Amino acid sequence: MDAKEIRELHKKYLFPATINYYKESLPLARGKGSYLYDTAGREYLDFFGGILTVSLGHCDDEVNAKIKEQNDTLQHCSTLYPTAPIVALAKTLADIAPGELEKSFFTGSGTEADETAIMLAKVATGRNEVIACRHSYSGRTHLNQSMTAHAAWRTLPDQIPGIKHAVAPYCYRCPLKLTYPSCDLACAKDIQELIETTTTGKVAAFICEPIFGVGGFITPPKEYFKVAVDIVRKAGGLFIADEVQTGFGRTGDKWWGIEHWGVEPDIMTMAKGIANGIPMGATMATNEVAEKWVALTISTFGGNPVSSTAAKATIDAIDKRGLLKNARVQGDRLRARLEALKDRYPLVGDVRGMGLMQALELVEDRKTKVPAKTAIARLFEETRERGLPIGKGGLYGNTIRVTPALNVKAEEVDRACDILDKSFAAVTGRS
Repeated sequence: MDAKEIRELHKKYLFPATINYYKESLPLARGKGSYLYDTAGREYLDFFGGILTVSLGHCDDEVNAKIKEQNDTLQHCSTLYPTAPIVALAKTLADIAPGELEKSFFTGSGTEADETAIMLAKVATGRNEVIACRHSYSGRTHLNQSMTAHAAWRTLPDQIPGIKHAVAPYCYRCPLKLTYPSCDLACAKDIQELIETTTTGKVAAFICEPIFGVGGFITPPKEYFKVAVDIVRKAGGLFIADEVQTGFGRTGDKWWGIEHWGVEPDIMTMAKGIANGIPMGATMATNEVAEKWVALTISTFGGNPVSSTAAKATIDAIDKRGLLKNARVQGDRLRARLEALKDRYPLVGDVRGMGLMQALELVEDRKTKVPAKTAIARLFEETRERGLPIGKGGLYGNTIRVTPALNVKAEEVDRACDILDKSFAAVTGRS
């Protein structure tokens, strides 16, 4: 099919709510490594990676070879039957997981993983109230949309009760009008009053992303989680680390984003980068928490042999190729170039993130911080024209998300940042 036919069929047969980037959508035909190709054969340097999903780049030869071998051996059987791929993956995850996490339950997506985590926390504690954060995103189901604190991503007006939203550690736009570090972590400490005034005082869990993905890569102060989690645990609640976007080396040097903050979760969720683009999600828990779930449960597609093989192959490749370090090294290079763009263009209000998970928040004026919604739309078209797919996010849709594969090369980082520079110049009229 050519691009025109794909666009026409997409419009006719897919839900209208299935959004596409760009004024005229970009039908893709193939990918290899850090590069994508459209139906006309044009090359693009992919710096969004299927929303932080292709950890090793597109169509990795080593991972694909193992997928093909498994595909010819056993494709499916559900969790009713144990297989070598599912137990091998579960052991690998236990080996690299933080703290005492050891048991896994596999699903087909991050949405399912988060929903499983909330159910497990309620079962384990015998409580129903859950704390999430403003600006957070948890997925597409009714429960997950209730936890998601972005009006645009909520479909139903009747949200599931028992979910409370804490102030986000959004230092650039602090809702408390304070400045770090003189703020004394007021956003984290406010969770105490949130529990005392909006709940029964007996919470089941606190779920939070180490870095807020859809929220625009909001990166909390380094002490935030220690304070917040301590308050929740004193109230009898569990801590769920949502590593759907931050997991598998994305933040550099460590497997998990939460490891940078020095807190061990009771439950942890993951998806996206786990299997280099093959659908897979997982919920991990400590033995003490996992054993509280005694009701029967299955997952038809969770732990599928092909998906499990892809996930273990991806994790093994990240480890063998030293990509935790590369994510830090090239992440530092990327961050330096993005900071230089901020110095050059007043349109950039804030640069934030960690490793190969970096963001630029665009504003019309740095003093007022009015979101630059028109400018980011123009910038997206400019980067597309120059062959650089990137992402966007944030409550106001004014934040650029830059997330290349973990094996990105220095010259690819430089090429991407050169394209960003030219695109900013075109948008701002600066030569």
